[in-house]
Amino acid sequence: MDTGLRDRVVLVTGATANIGRAILLAFAAEGARVVGVGRDEEAGARLEARAREAGAAQARFVRADLLEPDTPRNVLAAAEELGPLAVLVNNLGGNVGFGVFAQSDPATWQADLELNLLTTLRMTRAALPGMIERRAGRIVNIGSTAGIVGDYGLPLYSVAKGAVHAFTRVLAREVGEYGITVNCVAPYGTLAEDPEAFSRGSRFHPERGFFRRVLASSPPEERARRARRGVLPRELARPEEVAAAVVYLASDQAAFVTGRILTVDGGTLL
Repeated sequence: MDTGLRDRVVLVTGATANIGRAILLAFAAEGARVVGVGRDEEAGARLEARAREAGAAQARFVRADLLEPDTPRNVLAAAEELGPLAVLVNNLGGNVGFGVFAQSDPATWQADLELNLLTTLRMTRAALPGMIERRAGRIVNIGSTAGIVGDYGLPLYSVAKGAVHAFTRVLAREVGEYGITVNCVAPYGTLAEDPEAFSRGSRFHPERGFFRRVLASSPPEERARRARRGVLPRELARPEEVAAAVVYLASDQAAFVTGRILTVDGGTLL
């Protein structure tokens, strides 16, 4: 399938680990000019080298913290040194708080919303004027099945991802007249097999990751409440499977697809 992505500039946030890393490398394999954003400079250097090996026309890593409100403009400027931005993938996200909502501290709510929702809003707001002027563009947000059914113990994360899904739909309605499509990929649990996929900030990091801390402190009955079984033998998705969905939605083949939430969940929502 000819995706039409060769030489197009693709920006991926949260690109140094797990899903984001797989997405950037998938675009690199299509011959795109890829720009990865993250905070782990060492992982970013490895990613840049792997992207070139995979076939990227150009590859660049931008060290940046998208929790800082002014950062998206600087990131966009760095990306557009390679050419006009054609594809924005809002992948940055993760888990901050854990526990049932009734026991949550309101002072911690904002951190989950900032990481999972507001970074997406700010980065999209920075990219839109150029896409509207060129009357072309693809925006792919990374949501979560948590935003559809809610994940036990992750109320604010689930709320934020649900908001990302709603934002995807309303933005698709607003910018469709300019030839811009906006879609979302919503994975369930996703775990990389490649050790290089775990940057220092990854929530799946085997030593420092969020999920390791949660599992270590959770009794078995609580873990059972969080689990969702799919209909396939394998419980978790591979990052490359999520990346394939993103590449499709960004491709010429998906030019008539917009406002969709595409789940990659092994049938857990059935």
